Amino acid sequence: MKKANIQYLFRRFRLPWINRSYKDSTFKLFFNDKKALLELYNAINETDYHDPDDLIVNTLDNAIFMGMVNDLSFIIDTTLNIYEHQSTKCPNMPLRALFYSSKLYAQIVDEKFLYSSTIHSIPEPHFVVFYNGVDELPETSIYNLSDMYDRCSEDPDLELKVHIVNINLGKNKKLVESCKKLHGYSVYVAKIREYSATMPTSEAVANAINYCIKHDILRDFFLKERKAITMVSLFEYDQAGHMELIRDEAHEQGRIEGLMEGRQEGQSEERLHMLKTFLANGGTPEMAKNMLKVTDEQITEALKNKADKDI
Repeated sequence: MKKANIQYLFRRFRLPWINRSYKDSTFKLFFNDKKALLELYNAINETDYHDPDDLIVNTLDNAIFMGMVNDLSFIIDTTLNIYEHQSTKCPNMPLRALFYSSKLYAQIVDEKFLYSSTIHSIPEPHFVVFYNGVDELPETSIYNLSDMYDRCSEDPDLELKVHIVNINLGKNKKLVESCKKLHGYSVYVAKIREYSATMPTSEAVANAINYCIKHDILRDFFLKERKAITMVSLFEYDQAGHMELIRDEAHEQGRIEGLMEGRQEGQSEERLHMLKTFLANGGTPEMAKNMLKVTDEQITEALKNKADKDI
């Protein structure tokens, strides 16, 4: 089996009917307030700040033209901290971080100071990526911008370092357990992966939330934000783990072809199940059309199936 064909199968199974440009980040949802951000900052830096108002939050939700979205950025104690979450290995993060920081500095620095004869102080940047993908990575690692250069001198004029922190359950235990939201997030993602091995994604998400509530893992947060977490997770969940399993097991051409033949039927069932879950958790038909790229007929079918089940 040619490698290119396996990669094609891998891409084909990624549920392309989900509008991924619409989604927010589950990680960002967990850390959408200053208190949670401060706890995360203290965990990473082993500091003990207490006042969330020390933070100046300046998240780049969507840098126009570039189509870039980073998860969290804020200023504290004269430093500019850019935190992002990744579920896939991405050695291009230093270049993305360079774009992010340029946009952020443009926001916080008055252009007139650029032409001054005196130095204008700016916060020192720190870049951290919280990784929880299925590819094996060490607990901590560093990506350098210079690694991306076609040719790199011994002492490059421009360097940028991104610190990669593996937050998969069992990794960096001291760090993860020192931040309740970070620990809860790691458990939640781990349970989704566990459950999704035997059930549709929508059921896996619901069961992962129920598990956290039952075991008092961010119980109040999950009870309060159940609908938002469910809706965001449905769009964000990356099936790379399942696809990797399929790729590893698919040694024969006939097996690959059989998987591809069953893909359309499987996706239709998954789409219907996810659509019903979405509507049951407060999503409107209009939102479903925008986010899931479904038709009026599919929405009608989902609502009809739900009504028949309720009778």
